[in-house]
Amino acid sequence: MLTKEQIVRAAVEVLDAEGVNGLNIRRLGTHLGSAASAMYYHVKSKDRLVVLAADHVFGEIPLPDTAFGWREAAASLARGAYAMVVRHYWLIPAMSTHLIYGPNKARFDEQSLTIYESAGFTQADADQAAATVLMFVIGAAQGQAAQAAWQAHLRRNGADADIELQGITAEMLAVAQTLPRLRARIDSAAITPPGDPFEFGLHTLLSGLESRIHSPTSSAS
Repeated sequence: MLTKEQIVRAAVEVLDAEGVNGLNIRRLGTHLGSAASAMYYHVKSKDRLVVLAADHVFGEIPLPDTAFGWREAAASLARGAYAMVVRHYWLIPAMSTHLIYGPNKARFDEQSLTIYESAGFTQADADQAAATVLMFVIGAAQGQAAQAAWQAHLRRNGADADIELQGITAEMLAVAQTLPRLRARIDSAAITPPGDPFEFGLHTLLSGLESRIHSPTSSAS
């Protein structure tokens, strides 16, 4: 007998391959060998299924404790969230059109608040810190997620993603070559690969948050 868990897992597979626009409950039912009525018994709508799938992938994020210090725990949680969003590129557009909630998202939020409160943040500042780091993670993953979404769009339309990417890359390089700073970075990248912008940003953000822990004006600013 088909279960809600099976439906949600299958939905995640479709979303990973085709994005939100490629998800269809009736077609998913056919893929699972189930009647549409059985699908709708467990999941009332496509929107509800997207929310369930989004909560499901939040459950993939390891939840560290604070035994090795709040900064290491915060960094570990952020890295896990970043890796999850990159794996499931459709989550970013889904979050722009759906309110994502559920037990896995709640556990993630609870652990995030626990980490920042253990560092000495007030309740209000812990809320702000958790939200700020999550916004950074989503923003940092945007580039890779956008490329994956674009490739899924090409697949749905029968285009060759590799050929399309080569053409666009050539156009981007041609534009960049006309500007001195971008041209210098293109030339230097062949000699010295750039560092990891996610790790740079995460370190900088956590250092900034750490400076606020004992600031007397942190809650008011």
